[in-house]
Amino acid sequence: MLNQAEITTTLKSIPWFLELSTESIHRLSAIADIVSFEADEVIFIEGEKNLSLYVVLEGKVCLESYVPGYGPMPIFTAESLEVIGWSSMTPVVRQNTGTARILEPTKMIAFRADDLMELCERDCDLGFVIMRRLANVVASRLLTHRLQLFELLSKQNK
Repeated sequence: MLNQAEITTTLKSIPWFLELSTESIHRLSAIADIVSFEADEVIFIEGEKNLSLYVVLEGKVCLESYVPGYGPMPIFTAESLEVIGWSSMTPVVRQNTGTARILEPTKMIAFRADDLMELCERDCDLGFVIMRRLANVVASRLLTHRLQLFELLSKQNK
């Protein structure tokens, strides 16, 4: 298990957080944990409440969405330095938009969503950086998911 100083050093190396002040990084490290998962473990399930935002440090995580009449559909594979669990940061819904399944042994930084939301509200500079980056993640995942659904529909119409 990493100590607080090692978590802080790890956070400083993640491009997502490069714009943040040293104080903001220290606040983030106080609410962060390093978690590990083995292949085939499920981190969260579509439709359930999500409690954490994760940054993948090493390994691979498949995000999948259930499509009626088709079943689980892989929508994204998260690898090193990518974020999963963004729905934990949506203020009202906070429900998983997909299921996260570990593809290979994976280590991640986990932020408790309630603590991260509170920190974003107290530290507006940190909050702006986090929310701006999350908006990009949501937009890119929505586009990817949409394109995959179009492809699926086009195959069904052939």
